[in-house]
Amino acid sequence: MAVRGYFTADEVRAAEAELFERVAAGVPMQRAAYGLANVVAAELRARTGGVTGRAVTLLVGSGDNGGDALWAGAMLRRRGVTVSAILLSPARAHAKGLAALRRTGGRVREDLGSPDLVIDGIVGISGRGPLRPRAAELVAAVDVPIISVDLPSGVDPDTGAVDGPAVRAEVTVTFGAHKPVHALAAPRCGRIELVPIGLRLPEPGLAALEPAVIGENWPVPGPYDDKYTQGVTGICAGSAAYPGAAVLCTGAAVAATSGMVRYAGTGAAQVLAHLPEVVAAETISSTGRVQAWVCGPGAGTDDAARERLSEILATDVPVVVDADALTLLAADPALVIGRAAPTVLTPHAGEFARLTGAEPGPDRVAAVRDLAEKWQLTVLLKGRATLVAAPGRPVLVNEAGGSWAATAGAGDVLSGIIGALLAAGRDPSWAAAAAARAHALAANLAAHAGGPGAPVSATPLLHHLRPAIHTLRALTTP
Repeated sequence: MAVRGYFTADEVRAAEAELFERVAAGVPMQRAAYGLANVVAAELRARTGGVTGRAVTLLVGSGDNGGDALWAGAMLRRRGVTVSAILLSPARAHAKGLAALRRTGGRVREDLGSPDLVIDGIVGISGRGPLRPRAAELVAAVDVPIISVDLPSGVDPDTGAVDGPAVRAEVTVTFGAHKPVHALAAPRCGRIELVPIGLRLPEPGLAALEPAVIGENWPVPGPYDDKYTQGVTGICAGSAAYPGAAVLCTGAAVAATSGMVRYAGTGAAQVLAHLPEVVAAETISSTGRVQAWVCGPGAGTDDAARERLSEILATDVPVVVDADALTLLAADPALVIGRAAPTVLTPHAGEFARLTGAEPGPDRVAAVRDLAEKWQLTVLLKGRATLVAAPGRPVLVNEAGGSWAATAGAGDVLSGIIGALLAAGRDPSWAAAAAARAHALAANLAAHAGGPGAPVSATPLLHHLRPAIHTLRALTTP
């Protein structure tokens, strides 16, 4: 499973310690600073039309993060950039980096001046908590784009949590490895630029599926496939109060793969009016054989809904449990704990709290991993950075690139996609993460159809699901 890894501060520090034993002293920082200087120069060129004669102000904290900024400032001075540095801890500023900046004509000052860009070198991966008052005051006064060194200062490197003043960067230049903050707090990071410095990294505990790999492995009919061999998805969704949930969830399953979709529930008339290719039945027992079930969107929480959920969970096929069915599980976890067949729960933060008794909190990765381990199933925790945890596996993250899918009914679409991928035989963790990627891409395509982004509802999101899948497959298809 080809992934992009995200590595914790401890993992990166251990890899850096090993690197420092392999290479000459100072080489890693020079590599980092050179890469940072190149990104800053390119950004100056893109934003102002040139590099020489432009101005950059460095916000310099103590330690190596500030050293990276100072060395990069010295390199930019050699390219004709006016560089000033504000030292937030003068006695602890990186001595060699500061000397290099001064040798090239850079100067230290107390105020921001009038820069074209600001480089945030306040704290690095060892930093925790919000910006201190002086740094917060300076950052609040910045009215030009900020380029952060390794991560936006004031944002937790491992959780992406923000509990006070913090930097919001246009670009973040990270060294050697992506960190969890880059996925979990992407709006704070802006565009991410990775500068390789030669780190040898372990297997990641947090990772993202590469889009090209999703496209390559998306189920499409082969030369000997028929409607049954591609996977038959069962949908139990919708009610008299929420018939649209049945249409959205079933429509997503139809669009996601080319097999067959069976519907069981009270919304058959509405489903068939929109999707005549669906095979509908009134009860679970009369639905026919399926390879995976989706249960819960708009299905209600009364005794009849609980009976349907119990009947579905008693089968030996994968099941996606969403929405109202999660509320039923919260009241009776025994329905699912110990189930042998694959099970995927898809809570948002409120549903997660009902299942566990507590909000996910600032460390969402730990929270979702803990639930998956305790209940021995797959959990997809919704959000702009959607997390997928399965026992004994890396947590998978999908950073949506926007919040266009934060709309009523979008979750019904997501659960239908996951169910279809499970019916096609895909691994539950992969299916949930791949579905999240396609779902986010469909939302982005819908929002930007015909021009700049605009709010979308679940229906256009669903209509853009096939174009999203096509886009993913086009990454690898000649």
